[in-house]
Amino acid sequence: MVRFQAAAAGRARAWTWATVVLTGGAMAAAIALAPPSSATPDSALTWLLFTGSSAHVASTGWFYTSAPVRAHMRQHLARYLWVPLGLVAGAGALAAGLSRPALEWLLLAYFGWQFFHYQKQNLGLAALAAASHRAASLTRGERRALVAAGLAGIGGLLAHPGLLQLSVAPVLARGFPLALLAFAAATGAGLWLLARRPRADRPAGLCAVYASALVFWLPVFVFGSPYAAVAGLTIAHGLQYLLLVGLVADGGRRGTGRVLPLAALGNIALIGGALLSAASHLHSAPPAGRVLYGGYLGVVMAHFVIDGGLWRMRDSFPRSFLAARVPYLLPGGRPEGSAPVPSAGDIR
Repeated sequence: MVRFQAAAAGRARAWTWATVVLTGGAMAAAIALAPPSSATPDSALTWLLFTGSSAHVASTGWFYTSAPVRAHMRQHLARYLWVPLGLVAGAGALAAGLSRPALEWLLLAYFGWQFFHYQKQNLGLAALAAASHRAASLTRGERRALVAAGLAGIGGLLAHPGLLQLSVAPVLARGFPLALLAFAAATGAGLWLLARRPRADRPAGLCAVYASALVFWLPVFVFGSPYAAVAGLTIAHGLQYLLLVGLVADGGRRGTGRVLPLAALGNIALIGGALLSAASHLHSAPPAGRVLYGGYLGVVMAHFVIDGGLWRMRDSFPRSFLAARVPYLLPGGRPEGSAPVPSAGDIR
């Protein structure tokens, strides 16, 4: 038991710092590689964006290869089948039928949902960092500070739609200074609440993950280039997700028990990501092509819905599935096949 606990602590620290490095590295790379606003990104940034956007969305398909997950999904067909299909079909029809200006206004709302999904993941990672380090759970105030920082960042993006490469009128432009003020206040409050924790409940790894989640939106308020301001958010979000899904697919197994799930994940991410990436460039195509573009948007929104269920740790199945696959990230977690794990609280 002592050996298991020591190994679990080491793996938890490795995941924590890998997440922090991926987040910071993605931001730095996007800023360094960002082209001028009117130029196209080079191959390095293009590949990073592919990995952080299309490949990461496609990787959600791996969960459909897991027998326990499929059994859970069959009990919740609305969330995992009918709603995703409805989103794909509905978005395809709208993209084909709407004019380009009308579609761009809808895209503004779509991006708001997308970036809120980003901050929900940041919140989940911070909560998971607290759980994996056996520290006290995030307080209500700490959670609210993270959500407020994310909403402020989203507000900044909606105030400057040019950062999203949308040509709609910036009707909320006057709200940008207010969004910046709200972001600064939420970040300051979150750091203050973090500093108030007892020393034992603020290990370095938790502090790093929480702080990176707070300042995640800083590029939005600093840079005028869409790639410098937004690309890092997309790449960081996708790499965080791919790391965690990769660990879940690995499951701590050996031999073919490890290779086959990881091979499946890699193929789904690459092939599915390539198809999504191709469809994502059809926004200016004839109606038939715009159906595929709308289908791409629907798949991304389906990813939001599916993840919203599979990573909601207040529910018993996601909690037990994650604890069995990555026991070092949840308190009381044990290897797959061991006794059930008690609730770790609301990580999602």
